[in-house]
This record gives sequence, C-alpha cells and structure tokens, in this order.
Amino acid sequence: MRITFLGGGNMANALIGGLLNKGIPATDIAVIEINEAGRERLEHAYGVRCCAEVNASVLDCDVLLLAVKPQQMRKACEPLSSRIDRQLVLTIAAGLRLVDLSRWLGGYDRLVRAMPNTPALIGAGMTGLFAHPSVAEAERRGAERIMQAVGRVVWVGDESQIDAVTAISGSGPAYVFLFIEALHEAALKLGFNEKQARLLSIETALGAVKLAAQSDETAGILRERVTSRGGTTEAALAVMAQKNLKGIVIDSASAACARSAEIGQELDES
Repeated sequence: MRITFLGGGNMANALIGGLLNKGIPATDIAVIEINEAGRERLEHAYGVRCCAEVNASVLDCDVLLLAVKPQQMRKACEPLSSRIDRQLVLTIAAGLRLVDLSRWLGGYDRLVRAMPNTPALIGAGMTGLFAHPSVAEAERRGAERIMQAVGRVVWVGDESQIDAVTAISGSGPAYVFLFIEALHEAALKLGFNEKQARLLSIETALGAVKLAAQSDETAGILRERVTSRGGTTEAALAVMAQKNLKGIVIDSASAACARSAEIGQELDES
C-alpha cells in the first residue's frame, strides 16, 4: 500500500512512525510538505520521500492522506482536483465534511473521514472513521489499517456521528487532563509536594484506566466496588453528585458535538 501524505505535521509524523513500525516500507511513503525544515526532519527521522509540491510521482499512490489544517484544506485541494482518479482520499481534518471535500476535489467521492485524537502521538489513539458509500470494502480496510497504526478504530454509519466521536474521544483527552489537573491540585492542597502530587494524580488515573480496560465490568460497577458504605470514597462521590459532575461532563460533551457541527458549517461557508 503506497501512501502519500499532504502535510507533515504532528499527526502525520505519528502515523508515519506507526506505519513504519507496522512494517510498511519507507519507500512506500511520500510526504508533500511546503516547509523545507519540515521536509528535512521527516527525511532524517523516517527515510521517507518528501517534496515541496504536488507532482505526478507522489500522486502515484493507493492512498492520499490529507493532513493539513481544516482552514487550509480548500487551497491545498486546488492542485489535486484534476489530478486524482483512483486513489482513496483519507482526511484527518477536524470538522471537514465529505460533501465539502468532494466539492473542492471536483466531485471526487472515494473519500474516508477520520477523527483521531492526540494519544495517537504515542500509539494509543482512538479514531472514528466514516466512509463515503462509493468506497469499496478493500479501501475501507486500507483506511482502517492506516489508522490502526496509531491505536484503535471505530466505524460509524452516519457522518454526523463523527461530530459525536469528536466530542467523546477527540476532545476527551482534555477532559481527562482536567481531572488529573484537579486531582494534582487537591494533592498539593493536602500537603504533598509537586513531585508527589504529580505521581499520585497521574498514576492513580493511569491505574484506574488500565483496570477499566482489562475488566469486563462497566465503569459504574467498578466505581461501586471501590465505594464502601460510610467510607472515604462515598464522602467524595457525594460531593461530586451534589455538584452534578456526571451531568456536567455529559453536557460538556454535547457542547463539543454541537461545536463540531458548527465548524463543519463554517468551513462550508468559507
């Protein structure tokens, strides 16, 4: 599978590294990157072929992966619209709807939309995928293989669900970081030093997530098992319930989903 990246930023770097680790030869990967320093870094780090602009050589590929910012995508598509005819186009641009991407590519519709998250940078990502109906099953498997190089994937049956993926897993790491941040500050308030507070907050969150991942039980049941009647955990959870922490998280995710849809509309109008 020959893959050409349009854009060589952080997520492209993560994907390239992941693909190489999965056995894709460096000779099968090319990157179109306008920044000279960026090209030099990619060539030095991964041994992949880089160029400054679109040309026939780099478009001789099976998958064209669009890894530029959503606001730059329309301009980036201009040299592509009349030069692609058989490649699968995979976009990781947040908020960009396939109907708009297709329009910018002159009606091309062999498109897959992916929404990865930042843990992909360490190979622990979660990606939502949606394919245009014209995409063949073999092409879907190819897109899945690419994104699995940096973590797990889930397919959705309706493109609007990508906005929900954005709200849960795309923005989700920030919610977790906020909780760790709060736990860290609580530890400082209770008398621990900075190093101790960091260790306690991060390792507690990490251990709980690992336990949830390895258990067949729901998070709710695991929570109940930690909570003894009249104990310390019950006292803490009572405050969280009083402050409606669960409702706040649900409402926050709903706000993120709505904003993702709005961004798609704004890109359409730009």
